[in-house]
Amino acid sequence: MDDTIRCAWCGTDPIYLAYHDREWGVPLHDERALFEFLILEGAQAGLSWLTILKKREGYRRAFDHFDAERIACYGEQDTARLLADPDIVRNRLKIAAAIGNARATLKIREEFGGLDAYFWRFVDGRPIQSGWRDMSQVPASTPLSDTISKDLKQRGFKFVGSTIVYAHMQATGMVNDHTLGCFRHAAFQAGQDFPLA
Repeated sequence: MDDTIRCAWCGTDPIYLAYHDREWGVPLHDERALFEFLILEGAQAGLSWLTILKKREGYRRAFDHFDAERIACYGEQDTARLLADPDIVRNRLKIAAAIGNARATLKIREEFGGLDAYFWRFVDGRPIQSGWRDMSQVPASTPLSDTISKDLKQRGFKFVGSTIVYAHMQATGMVNDHTLGCFRHAAFQAGQDFPLA
């Protein structure tokens, strides 16, 4: 039996455990992956993250592996195709947001060079190191996520409220919100990306 101490939120589901151990909180600088998380976090609104993780491969297939340039060109036929796809969340507003966010991402690229430069400038290129003892202390949003959310909205992004932005910050390693007892917390403080149990 695995006796590794982890953040309480990941429970025992194998998909959650793998996500927690290998991805959540790892400082992410890959443009396509940052865009993927932005779209998936928006798709999660009102749903569980586990639901989205189970549909992740469906999203990758349906949304051209999160190629922002291709998604930005989607039209009505693509929207109809996506609304009929059972492997993603078939919500018209979320689908429209993903397409619109791809277009807004292209503008971010023009201004900042990419999502990597855009997001990481808010934390001076270094993850914020939290020191939470248990999950009850972890905030759903922060003044910084409020600021980023407001900026994204002004740039035309949708489904980027402060809570979604903070989840994005956690997922992409802008903030280390692994709790103090979790085996990943100390590893991230030491600058190790993938110390698996």
